[in-house]
Amino acid sequence: MNNSVPETGVAPPAARYALAMSVPAGSAMFVSSGIVGERPDGSISDDIGGQAAEVWRSIASLLASAGFVTTDIVSYTTYAVVGHDLGNVMTARDAALGGHLCASTLIPVPALARPNWLVEIAVTAAR
Repeated sequence: MNNSVPETGVAPPAARYALAMSVPAGSAMFVSSGIVGERPDGSISDDIGGQAAEVWRSIASLLASAGFVTTDIVSYTTYAVVGHDLGNVMTARDAALGGHLCASTLIPVPALARPNWLVEIAVTAAR
């Protein structure tokens, strides 16, 4: 589903995302909690890029379990701990989304709920 709203009369996005998405009436929806970069075995990467890659792997797995795919994502919110390379977070996002653009919000935070968590992402998908 590509329901990107035309960017008419507003400044363009600052990176690779859509400024707005529309969801047709009657669409099936998927909404996640904030997903962190812990692996299924409980281990976690020490760097934000590794955690972001694991977050997107987990999101893809949750989407698939519900009958969705990453191209169904219409919006996501990323919380990233300040002081880490956000470029690595964006690289993981771009790899996971494979060129798919959707609405995005990035919120730098001083910390997440656990000290070793460096990035948390919540998604909304529709099909």
